[in-house]
Amino acid sequence: MPPTAKALFSAPLTRFWFACAMPPVLLLLAAVFGGWFSLAAFLWITGVAFVLDEAGLVPVGAMGGAEDRRLTLWLPVALAVTHFAMIPLALWSLTAPGHGLAGWCLTFLSFGLWFGQVSNANAHELIHRGDRRLFRLGMWVYVSMLFGHHTSAHRKVHHRFVATEDDPSTARRGESFYAFAARAWPGAFRAGYEMEAFLMRPRLGRRRGRVHPYVVYLGGAVAVLVAVAAVFGLAGFLVWVVLCAHAQTQILLSDYVQHYGLTRAIRADGTPEPVGPEHSWDAPQGFSGLSLLNANRHARHHLRPDLTFAELDLSPEGKAPLLPHSLPVMATVALSPRIWRRMMDRRLPPEAPGRP
Repeated sequence: MPPTAKALFSAPLTRFWFACAMPPVLLLLAAVFGGWFSLAAFLWITGVAFVLDEAGLVPVGAMGGAEDRRLTLWLPVALAVTHFAMIPLALWSLTAPGHGLAGWCLTFLSFGLWFGQVSNANAHELIHRGDRRLFRLGMWVYVSMLFGHHTSAHRKVHHRFVATEDDPSTARRGESFYAFAARAWPGAFRAGYEMEAFLMRPRLGRRRGRVHPYVVYLGGAVAVLVAVAAVFGLAGFLVWVVLCAHAQTQILLSDYVQHYGLTRAIRADGTPEPVGPEHSWDAPQGFSGLSLLNANRHARHHLRPDLTFAELDLSPEGKAPLLPHSLPVMATVALSPRIWRRMMDRRLPPEAPGRP
């Protein structure tokens, strides 16, 4: 029996729906009209979210709860559909004259932030779902942002090797975001490819005729770029490449912030200790949690990747270290290495023997 509208928007899901619905509405208005709507979209994604987080107007403990999993899939699916609708909208707006330089820049930044933060958080939710249809939907969200390899690198490399030197997506103590990004992007791409190639070996049960996922990732990216160029011309092609770079920067910033400086101890047999809540940074702020599908409750996710966004809570017994501000704010701080280190290094646990 299909869920009723009342069930779909029942608490606490109502708060998720509201927080996730506002940016697309403002982005639509910004794309069509520009001007003050472009400013409103940018301020909602940045300033309003910051104020609501800092004011604590959204109670932290009231967001989670084990909702019926049939209900929790509707919001991610709706956001994925919205993502694909936003691509031509953004390209039409950013390649058409009339917005002026300020309006164009604000619209560009707003779309990039939404793709890199919300679409990323949503695709991340989908690729962890057991349903292959949902998994593929999340994969294609990443492919459309020319970041398809993240589907393999995140699930099969990052989750296995997190907080060790074998994980390209774990930022090391003292490493700037810029050094991390230059290492993590190619490192994750290569590690994901090698892991998929290893898992496809015949003796590991490779299915006959199975295509290497990277063929899909790279072929899909080329198809997206060809389609964009065919519809929006060279200007659209260039805008989408730069917009994807902007979105990918947001994804890398999220990876950088969520594990910065946290490493697993190495046991006597040379293997790392099991992943625990102390190996991920949590952010308890309420409103940004709603907007990002609880991506800021990251420690719990690493302990139970199968949990849906509505089932995630802050780390058990408060063992995970807490970021001083919300995930989006700390991602902005990370762009200034000196301020970042001054704020974060003193919060890191002391380096212990056996740590890489």
